[in-house]
Amino acid sequence: MARNDGTWGINTQLAHEGNDPRDYFGFVNPPVVHASTVLYPNAATMAGRSQKYTYGTRGTPTTDALAAAIDTLEGSAGTIVVPSGLAAVTVPLLAFAAAGDHVLIVDSVYHPTRHFADTMLKRLGVEVEYYDPHVGAGISKLIKANTSIVFTESPASNTFEVQDIPAIAKAAKAAGAVVMMDNTWATPLYFKPLDYGVDISIHAATKYPGGHSDVLLGTVSANETCWERLHEGFVTLGCCAGPDDVYQVLRGLRTMGVRLEHHRKSALEIATWLEAQPGVARVLHPALPSHPDHALWRRDFSGSSGVFSIVLAGGGQKEQHAFLDALTIFGLGYSWGGYESLAVPVFLGDRVVAQAPEEGPVIRLQIGLEDVADLKADLLRGLAAASA
Repeated sequence: MARNDGTWGINTQLAHEGNDPRDYFGFVNPPVVHASTVLYPNAATMAGRSQKYTYGTRGTPTTDALAAAIDTLEGSAGTIVVPSGLAAVTVPLLAFAAAGDHVLIVDSVYHPTRHFADTMLKRLGVEVEYYDPHVGAGISKLIKANTSIVFTESPASNTFEVQDIPAIAKAAKAAGAVVMMDNTWATPLYFKPLDYGVDISIHAATKYPGGHSDVLLGTVSANETCWERLHEGFVTLGCCAGPDDVYQVLRGLRTMGVRLEHHRKSALEIATWLEAQPGVARVLHPALPSHPDHALWRRDFSGSSGVFSIVLAGGGQKEQHAFLDALTIFGLGYSWGGYESLAVPVFLGDRVVAQAPEEGPVIRLQIGLEDVADLKADLLRGLAAASA
């Protein structure tokens, strides 16, 4: 079977990277290895740990298959696989932050990341400061002598501001800080963080790689400079993922390209349509020309995914809840990236720098794989209920 010579397209990579059927007697998918103990052939090998696999927490053929596929997509030196998207955030933060350090985190970050920073990181003696998502090269003014990490997320959770990642990365690395990015929204298909100066790329593989709302997983990929420390932190914390979950994500990865393209097209069509609907003050989708960061998105990203938000024209929680309760196809549930459409009320009261929309309540939509006409009809039900 031919191997990638660097010319394969993305869907060919997704279909074939991460395992070689010849390694497993011709079976297309790698085995699901359930392992804790690994046996050694003799005492000398055991003492020197001089074999590929030494214990289940340190990797198996199953985790290696997924990590190798992700490395190909990311262009990374190594990838760790952890039990959830949140673990993909917390493990690198714990691996690179130390007591007395100063950490800069974008103010529009995923809320569980903020909660971890405000609780555990602060209890461990780390100073946490939030910055405006539009800071760009201006982040150099916020960097201190003890700044160890600049944490980015672009587009932003819930409000979808686009960060100038190259400018932030350049300023941060000039000061010796490690740059991390939560790239779950775009996936490495539409944005490759390490190509733009980021050191560590973070993904909730629960979302598009898994794709079916039935598995929790996270991946963290690092460049050559940061890989050894990331891996050491991962091994030290013992935060390894279960083999069945890893296998499900590897299987989901094979179809992620075609699924993501469907999400992209449907979401963009619906977002464009929503801009013209009464009761909608604003649509927060960076691929729309009306988005204030659209030019920056076009410069850096090669595509958009299926998640965006709308701002209702006036009202408050009553109208927000009326909209959500009128939906029949959109489910009310957290997460996204699965085949089904979802809607959630957005709370932005935890922000300290970034500006929240003022026109009305915000609702985040995940556009699934259903027919667009049916989703539009459902959203009209929500808008009618909110206006009533």
